[in-house]
Amino acid sequence: MVTPHSFIVPSDIEAYAAQHTTPLPPLLQELQDYTYKNVAAPMMLSGQLEGTLLQFLIRLSNAKRVLEIGMFTGFSAQMMAAALPDDGSVITCDIDPKAKQVAESFFRRSPHGKKIQVLLGPALQTLKDVKGPFDLVFIDADKENYTNYYELALQRLAPRGLIAVDNVLWSGRVLSPQRDSDRAIAAFNDYVQRDPRVTNVMLTIRDGLMLIQRV
Repeated sequence: MVTPHSFIVPSDIEAYAAQHTTPLPPLLQELQDYTYKNVAAPMMLSGQLEGTLLQFLIRLSNAKRVLEIGMFTGFSAQMMAAALPDDGSVITCDIDPKAKQVAESFFRRSPHGKKIQVLLGPALQTLKDVKGPFDLVFIDADKENYTNYYELALQRLAPRGLIAVDNVLWSGRVLSPQRDSDRAIAAFNDYVQRDPRVTNVMLTIRDGLMLIQRV
């Protein structure tokens, strides 16, 4: 069994937190293990702690419509779909056809897979004609476009909706950005912090998760 680890929290603390969080259902554990053994860059998978937190956010907000920007192998989409009511839906986007193939093979085996719709292609294009409102938007895609995704999400967010943005600590590299992706995440964090339209909190779960709501 493979357990994703945080680059921010000490590994023993991360493991302890995982041991004291509701375990994954067998299908999701299988997907996580498959991803780590067979897919490039498996650390992109959100994992048990973050996936369970997303489920809490959905249930607490009574969300019915979810938008995910960045699907990877479909772990977080499945976690979120499982927390939605029977008439709920997840629209999820990705540009990798191989990741889509893996994700959909697991969606077909899930009782919640029918709630998930996959859009293949650059999200800024595929979402042009997708209408809101969405109760939750989860952003976990290419970092250089985070600010663009954020603006797209705000345009489609329900009045009391929530945006959750992954990787905002970027393995700590936001403290001293060197690469384009480092600078993009740091700039995005500053952009949200200065935005008078929203209120936000940055959490040190996994690689950093920012929660954002309109004021």
